[in-house]
Amino acid sequence: MEKEEILAKVISGEIKIYQIENFTKTSKEAVEIRRQAIQKIRKVSLEHIGKYSVNPDNLFGTNIENMIGTVQVPMGIVGPLKINGKYANGEYYVPMATSEGALLASTNRGASVISASGGAITIIFRNGMTRAPILKLNSSRDFYKVNDFIQNNFDEIKEAAEKDSRFRKLQKIVPYLVGRNLFLRFIYDTGDSMGMNGVTIGTDAALKIIEEKFQDVRSISLSGNLCTDKKSSAMNLIEGRGKSITAEVVIPKKIIETKLKTDPKTLIDVNYRKNMIGSAQAGSYGFNAHFANIVAAIFLATGQDIAQVVEGSQGFTTVEEDPSGVYFAVTLPSLEVATVGGGTKIETQKEALELLGIYGGGKNSGDNSKALSEICAAAVLAGEISLMGALSARHLAKAHIEYGR
Repeated sequence: MEKEEILAKVISGEIKIYQIENFTKTSKEAVEIRRQAIQKIRKVSLEHIGKYSVNPDNLFGTNIENMIGTVQVPMGIVGPLKINGKYANGEYYVPMATSEGALLASTNRGASVISASGGAITIIFRNGMTRAPILKLNSSRDFYKVNDFIQNNFDEIKEAAEKDSRFRKLQKIVPYLVGRNLFLRFIYDTGDSMGMNGVTIGTDAALKIIEEKFQDVRSISLSGNLCTDKKSSAMNLIEGRGKSITAEVVIPKKIIETKLKTDPKTLIDVNYRKNMIGSAQAGSYGFNAHFANIVAAIFLATGQDIAQVVEGSQGFTTVEEDPSGVYFAVTLPSLEVATVGGGTKIETQKEALELLGIYGGGKNSGDNSKALSEICAAAVLAGEISLMGALSARHLAKAHIEYGR
């Protein structure tokens, strides 16, 4: 069937929007037909949406459905940012994609403060991607037999959960009982992949073993919201999901005065009253100034699952007195990142990861994704330092006026 004929049938409704790939040789051709059809149906121009360099053939079936083009978000870099981490060690130029004026300028100032202070120290203190299905028991008493079976047959369940994957490693299963509802929080090491799809597949396979053993126990949902994926929760804040990480730096008094235009006492006081008391009054799941800004910009640039900014926005900013100035740290309990799979293979996002030197799988499984988490945390630290400095010096409004906001 010729392109014009397919287009006519789509406009008439004879061929549905989602069926076009069935009638074309390539996904790229299907994208063009779909966009043209939408333009005619809605009487709009999608000229800029239709300009892109990515290859739709690499995206269809894995990253997007019903594609009509791309959205372009301006990308800039922050750096050099010196990081003294276990996996990210050296000076980095961090790609960030955003449409918010002043964000990169501010984060860049924070990076300058960190680098001048000797670099950010980063520590990953927990690592595990989760999926938590819910089982319906006949009685809460069934908890004992199901939990005992899981503990006594963990190796068999682990083998099923890890089958056909080189990244997925089941670490443990943590039970939570609510009435006769049994939530099982499966926790995995997923290597350099973020692993959400993988842990879903692995957990489904593991559940079949439990259901075969207990015919009267029923799996209600593969996700019971205790995972917790793409939702703000105390569970992720306390127990973590993905990488739990802290980035810290001691900023000398002279640098605070010259670069941030404030002083240690004021910086500490603003953090205490804003990030601690203010966040507590608001009932926040995290006490920070703007983690989400930096996390979202890096996620967009490097092909992460953008909805997981929800979890990445949770965390704590701590500023304490130090003999030389202040101790400044950020802690992100739930940072979910990857350097393989998902959106990381899209051409522009792949280049951003290559800019960081961490695209693909690391020499040791998980090294690259851990390096990315350290880079993210150090960049978040930079963003917090600069914003808290601007608030302390009462420069925030001035900065936004200068950068057109």
